[in-house]
Amino acid sequence: MRRGWKMALSGGLRCCRRVLSWVPVLVIVLVVLWSYYAYVFELCLVTVLSPAEKVIYLIFYHAIFVFFTWTYWKSIFTLPQQPNQKFHLSYTDKERYENEERPEVQKQMLVDMAKKLPVYTRTGSGAVRFCDRCHLIKPDRCHHCSVCAMCVLKMDHHCPWVNNCIGFSNYKFFLQFLAYSVLYCLYIATTVFSYFIKYWRGELPSVRSKFHVLFLLFVACMFFVSLVILFGYHCWLVSRNKTTLEAFCTPVFTSGPEKNGFNLGFIKNIQQVFGDNKKFWLIPIGSSPGDGHSFPMRSMNESQNPLLANEEPWEDNEDDNRDYPEGSSSLAVETET
Repeated sequence: MRRGWKMALSGGLRCCRRVLSWVPVLVIVLVVLWSYYAYVFELCLVTVLSPAEKVIYLIFYHAIFVFFTWTYWKSIFTLPQQPNQKFHLSYTDKERYENEERPEVQKQMLVDMAKKLPVYTRTGSGAVRFCDRCHLIKPDRCHHCSVCAMCVLKMDHHCPWVNNCIGFSNYKFFLQFLAYSVLYCLYIATTVFSYFIKYWRGELPSVRSKFHVLFLLFVACMFFVSLVILFGYHCWLVSRNKTTLEAFCTPVFTSGPEKNGFNLGFIKNIQQVFGDNKKFWLIPIGSSPGDGHSFPMRSMNESQNPLLANEEPWEDNEDDNRDYPEGSSSLAVETET
């Protein structure tokens, strides 16, 4: 009886958590819907008097709005990609691993299994990166997300504003969403500013539209400042071919810690996210190369480009086995096992 109550309570808490996780997304959606109403109706259709200015404002606004909402949708509903079956322990291997009581023997079992897989990163202690929750050997750059309760390929962070884990499958869409968000706020702020001044000076009648226009400029500027900082940070990460987790915790390879282990050079780093075909860079369709399980590494390119070897090495990494607290979209949320 008591066990049944505990299970019911646990299920209820999980359900509440899933519902509450959509609150940040709902807030963003409501703000965007209000901004659409305020800009299209209160500014363009009521406040702006010139027909030509109305048309120009509306055309450019809707072009940006379409890409803004499209990339936001893709960031939310593109599911995180998980490691394929060959990285999971077989039933026999799992049974052997769990029944083995000696830690050193368990580590050696994982080393033997990892020899068959394209994995080159290790924990801070040099052990094979193994997730005892998903029962798999983690591919390079893969981490366990405590919020999504799964291992995510090339995990960057868990973002509450899209209620999704950002990783290999949707990092391009997330970057595009940030870019179009910045452009959306900038466009609204620049086109609203002149009417804000007119309302402020009393050159326009004090009607209901005044409050929408004034508040629209304030909200656009507020979001622009926060978004441009976040977008700039992720642009820096892309230029170095890093994830947010790798920026906070240096990856460890079989040869030791290497902060620039995946840095292939500026252009190739960008191509690792957006692909080789530049015509797809601005469109939210999947174009990232590879399957998310393995990635070209700096050490494999040094023989072709000796200049890469001249950069300074980074500091040693701390142990890979740690829990990361849940945070904002600019912070990593994951649980290493």
